[in-house]
Amino acid sequence: MAVDPRQLRNCLGHFATGVTVVTCATADRPHGATVNAFAAISLDPPLIMVSLDRRTKASRYLEGRPFTVNVLRDQQDRLARHFAGQRTTIQGVDWVWPDPARPPRLGGSLAYFDCEPWQSHDGGDHRLFLGRVTEFEYHGGDPLVFYRGEFRHLVPAFDETLWLGSLDCPDSSSILN
Repeated sequence: MAVDPRQLRNCLGHFATGVTVVTCATADRPHGATVNAFAAISLDPPLIMVSLDRRTKASRYLEGRPFTVNVLRDQQDRLARHFAGQRTTIQGVDWVWPDPARPPRLGGSLAYFDCEPWQSHDGGDHRLFLGRVTEFEYHGGDPLVFYRGEFRHLVPAFDETLWLGSLDCPDSSSILN
């Protein structure tokens, strides 16, 4: 069965994701790209993964370089659009670059993960970049969400806890273990 790429993309869009901007530097110049294909991979060692279209400049810039994954907060949709290559009314980017040996990051993000390059892999029309987390920080607030081709905001959480843990948690007494 042949898969229609547009229809596949539409179906994948039904999975809500957070929005990140991956940043790195070349020759003392910072770069960034909006990415929603971001995942936690391992706690030991601490690894995360981002996926970038192999045709983009950002994909070439990340190869073998330290990078930062900046998790955007709910009011940073214009910043996300800016780094996605859309024309925006953004006046400037709040770059935080305390040490030239480290990758630059974005000020005001909800969280960030500084990474050393771990491995990169072929992912079809994308490259998969695994980074070893060397530093991270998180702040209060809500994330920017991407769903069905649009940026969204979370609604207030439920008053009660509906889910106390994961069934695949090593500490779980689930019948699945």
